[in-house]
Amino acid sequence: MMSDLPLDQVRTLLAVVDEQSFDAAAAVLHVTPSAVSQRIKALEHRTGRVLLLRTKPITLTASGQVLARFARSLTQLEQDALSELGLDSSTRTLSIAVNADSLATWFLPSLAGLPSSLSIAFDLQREDQDHTAALLREGLVMAAVTASPQPVQGCTSVRLGRMRYRAMASPAFITRWLASPLSTSLPTAPVILFDRKDDLQDRFLRALTRRRTFTQVRHHIPASESFVDAVAAGLGWGMVPEIQAASRSDALVDLSPDRPLDVPLCWQQWKLDSPALAAVADAVANGAKTALR
Repeated sequence: MMSDLPLDQVRTLLAVVDEQSFDAAAAVLHVTPSAVSQRIKALEHRTGRVLLLRTKPITLTASGQVLARFARSLTQLEQDALSELGLDSSTRTLSIAVNADSLATWFLPSLAGLPSSLSIAFDLQREDQDHTAALLREGLVMAAVTASPQPVQGCTSVRLGRMRYRAMASPAFITRWLASPLSTSLPTAPVILFDRKDDLQDRFLRALTRRRTFTQVRHHIPASESFVDAVAAGLGWGMVPEIQAASRSDALVDLSPDRPLDVPLCWQQWKLDSPALAAVADAVANGAKTALR
């Protein structure tokens, strides 16, 4: 049972996961690396299960994910309780997974208005919106902006709105690569993707052409602002958030104005009675109302 678990061992597991090494966890906990290793072994012996894989990066097993979620919840509840009692004014860290385009546009302004009295430090992890829910499931974050409306076990899910993308290219790129009909020329033109998890461009092409194979000239540019810069420079075409495209109307042309691509976004968070987490959830929801459809 959870009540039978030594809390120092559970917290040590969480420190190893967050710091991604036994040595770094030891420094945070002010103990020796040997003590960290002994606590993890003792916890694994107590539960009768392997909890983490000593790989690079360190990976939690399914059992380890359960205990990491428990440890993170326990830490947050403890901080909130001490704060309400006036016994602790230390900063509480909230780990949140968020997709790059939200991070580059509306998400950070949403957090900026939170009162300083909450003493929150954000640990933001950038991940594709189709994969942020996995970080919740693994216990690596407490909340996430995700494309998945289905709540992760132990979490609540609230719809934020739809982030609209448009197929954009520079005038010079259009002159060089594209001709009518678009469904014939676009699949063979160079394309820009955020990373290898990004399927927005292929999703747009499949809807446009019903084809499954496209150009092999696929540039990967894993930074939201640089992605838009690359499209504006004529390196390729790409799906640009409407929010960003509006500010670059002098350098970008909408290839198919009647074919926007909408990505629904949700806010998922652990079911914790935490004032800090609740305040962040409200701030994110309010920011989404302004920025998203």
